[in-house]
This record gives sequence, structure tokens and C-alpha cells, in this order.
Amino acid sequence: MMDILSLIGRKDVLFNRDIKRNEIILSNIVSNSRFLVLGGAGSIGQAVTKEIFKRNPQKLHVVDISENNMVELVRDIRSSFGYIDGDFQTFALDIGSVEYDAFIKSDGQYDYVLNLSALKHVRSEKDPFTLMRMIDINVFNTDKTIQQSIDAGVKKYFCVSTDKAANPVNMMGASKRIMEMFLMRKSEQIDISTARFANVAFSDGSLLHGFNQRISKKQPIVAPSDIKRYFVTPQESGELCLMSCIFGGNRDIFFPKLSEALHLITFADIAVKYLESRGFEPYLCASEDEARDLAHTLPAKGQWPCLFTPSDTTGEKDFEEFFTDNECLDMERFENLGIIKNEALYDQELLHHFEQTIYQYKVNKSWTKEDIVKLFFEMLPNFGHKEVGKYLDSKM
Repeated sequence: MMDILSLIGRKDVLFNRDIKRNEIILSNIVSNSRFLVLGGAGSIGQAVTKEIFKRNPQKLHVVDISENNMVELVRDIRSSFGYIDGDFQTFALDIGSVEYDAFIKSDGQYDYVLNLSALKHVRSEKDPFTLMRMIDINVFNTDKTIQQSIDAGVKKYFCVSTDKAANPVNMMGASKRIMEMFLMRKSEQIDISTARFANVAFSDGSLLHGFNQRISKKQPIVAPSDIKRYFVTPQESGELCLMSCIFGGNRDIFFPKLSEALHLITFADIAVKYLESRGFEPYLCASEDEARDLAHTLPAKGQWPCLFTPSDTTGEKDFEEFFTDNECLDMERFENLGIIKNEALYDQELLHHFEQTIYQYKVNKSWTKEDIVKLFFEMLPNFGHKEVGKYLDSKM
């Protein structure tokens, strides 16, 4: 197993000291609690599920739409940790379905509900239909599952936001920012905490995960040369979510304290480190055609074709931020975790307008991307979205 930390340009794990200082309380709470993890077979969901499982919960139910990923999660848990005395079950269900609602109605008894489901790709916003599904999953499924948690007497609800929700420039980040507005409304009826964090290194569907695919398929490595990003490891993502779920106050948003000087790295730099760790020297190509052609011959010589180009697609943010200037922060409670403190501020009429507009589009089975962009601007007047007409799916 390659060392993920060194590939993302870091030496130290982030949350070790915070976890150690709070482990006795954390383990005690987990071992006496019942958990429902939604979207539990994605990369972050699997990491959270493993953090809960290894602390012996009374009950751990995991729901995800991906049957195959769920099978791998169970194999991974059995191979790493074995078994617990508590009730551990997985369910291959769509959170938006009637079957899921029946599942909740049949039991629904949990202390903590953690929602890790999301449409997370900026590339998912290129067409109006996938964009509507993003709104359904990121906003309305969240709102629905919170209401179900309220009805069932759940103690705490946790869900993941994104660093892209701070001053969003793409529809994905804006959908999560709108989700946060809906959370504020529900937070008057149930305790809710959340987390914003960076890219999870080698998570499913990510560019870094794609490096593994390209190597196995003997295809070129492609990466933007100008975009710097923060990265956390899968385990760190799980620890951050669990810490926020267990220790976060109502409306708290947890985020990792990452230093611009220590932790920012370009995708191209990671690609170089990655190839070197696999025993290859990067060979820089001038075009997609050259890179594809050389993929047949270079690897045998210990080189790998790479195409590193500036980013020119819609929705890419120049830099990452976890909070804005007008948010209230607690930087003292934890060593490597910061907390954004929120009041229950929301505009009931605006949220109702959003719900009714989307409902009408669905009834008519007709809407355009422009319709949804306009609605997002009504919700977020300072939304920094700029359409440039190019998307990642049009590149190699």
C-alpha cells in the first residue's frame, strides 16, 4: 500500500492528538449508542462506518444505493476488524425511495443519523437532469431524512457539507450551501452538526482514484497544472465526521485546520509523486493524441505519458476555503479541528420559494439549466457561478 500522506505532500496525520485526548469519551458514547449511516458505502461513508464499527456500537445500520460498494465495505470490515456484539446490518436502498421510507417506518430507532450521501462532482452539473438529481440528493433527501429523524426521536443528525459551500462558484457547492440553509430551519427541532473539508485523497471517482485506473488500463495520466488543493486521507475524513457528530453542538460546522504553507499541493505534483512511487518517470506530452500513442510504448521503458494543462472548465475554484469572513469561529477547543458557530438564521419565505419552484418544475417534467441557475442566484445573491461552456467530460 503506497503511503498516501507522502503522495499528498504531508508528513503527519491530522487528528491523532485530538482523537487520543477524547478517545475514552468517544468510545464510551459510541459503544452505548445506535447509528444509522446513509451513503455509507462511498469513500467517506466507508471511513465513517469503520470508525464507528471499531468502537463497538450497540447498533450500526448502513444504507447505500451501491450494492457492490456495500459488499466491499462488509468484506473490508470483516477482514480488518472482525465482528461486534451489536446489531450490524447493511441495506442496499435508495434514500429517496418508498422502500427506504418503509425501512425507517419499520424501526427508525437510532441515537445518531449520519448522512454521507451526495452528488459531489462538478461534472454532474453540465445537464439540467443530473443537476436536478443533485438538488434532490443534496438538499431534499437531506431535509426528508432529518424530518424522519425528528419524528423518530433521534438525538443528533450529522451531514457532510463541502469546502465548496464557502463562497460557492459551482452548482455542487451552491447546492450544499442551500442545504446548509435548510439545515438551519430544521435545527430548531433537532441538534444538527456538519463538516466542511477538502478533497479525500484517492476517494471513489476522484482524479487521484483515476490515477489507479489509468495505470491498470495502461492509459495516460492527466492532471491540471495550475490548481492547488488541500487533501485529507480517507481515515481522516471518517474521524472528522465522527468527531463532529459526537462532539459538535447544534449548528456547528467542523473543518480541518490546514495550513496554506504546509498542505496545498497541485494535482500535477501529486501525479509526479504517484508515478515515482510506482517506479515510473513522468514523460510530459504536448497533446492528448501524443499521450494516447505513447501509452503503448513508454511504460515498458520505465516512463509514463502525462498531460498537464491549465484548467479551463466550468465550476473550478481557484482556491479552497472552509469559512468566510463573516462566520464566527472557535479555534481553541481542538488542536487540529476548527468549528464554525452558527445561529439559526434562515429566510422561511426563500426556502418555501425554492421548494415550490422545484416542485413545479418536476410536476411539469420540464426545466432548463438556466432556470436552475437563476433560482440558485435568487437563493445566493453573491453566487460566483460563471458558465464557460467547457466541462471535464469533454477532456481526456
